[in-house]
Amino acid sequence: MNLFELYQIPLSFNPSKDLVKQQYFNLSRKYHPDFIANGSVAEKEEALQTASLVNKAYKIFTNQDETIKYVLQLKNLLQDEEKYALPNDFLMEMMELNEKLMDAKMEGDKEKIEQIILRIKDWELVIKKDVENIVNAETAANIDEADLLKVKDYYFKKKYLNRILDSTK
Repeated sequence: MNLFELYQIPLSFNPSKDLVKQQYFNLSRKYHPDFIANGSVAEKEEALQTASLVNKAYKIFTNQDETIKYVLQLKNLLQDEEKYALPNDFLMEMMELNEKLMDAKMEGDKEKIEQIILRIKDWELVIKKDVENIVNAETAANIDEADLLKVKDYYFKKKYLNRILDSTK
């Protein structure tokens, strides 16, 4: 089931937080198993499955990276565990940042680590700049494939940056 259809919200990389929250509460009340206590076994099972989807959708829609991933999957542009080839210049820059980070961690130099974290956050801003209008559009329904592929490239670059940031914790 398409989670955007379940929530009755437009297909978007950045769905309205207020609308998502409102629909989450509405759907949670509607499909909560406790409210189907007098229903048949089939009705209870369906309510349980739908309640699970409502929770899954909320988790996805409240995380932009997960929403981007979900939309790209709906558009058949992203497969689970896909091996995506990032541009070599980006990979070289990330290798350099990773090496500097490892050196700073080995030296215990918290100031250098913070500087590297700031560089990574700057990279996040740079890569988002190319797709900001696309991911902030009200709807992703009519976005052409070329723009969707830009978002896919952004998604994988951001995922890479997040892995580096996670290693600083």
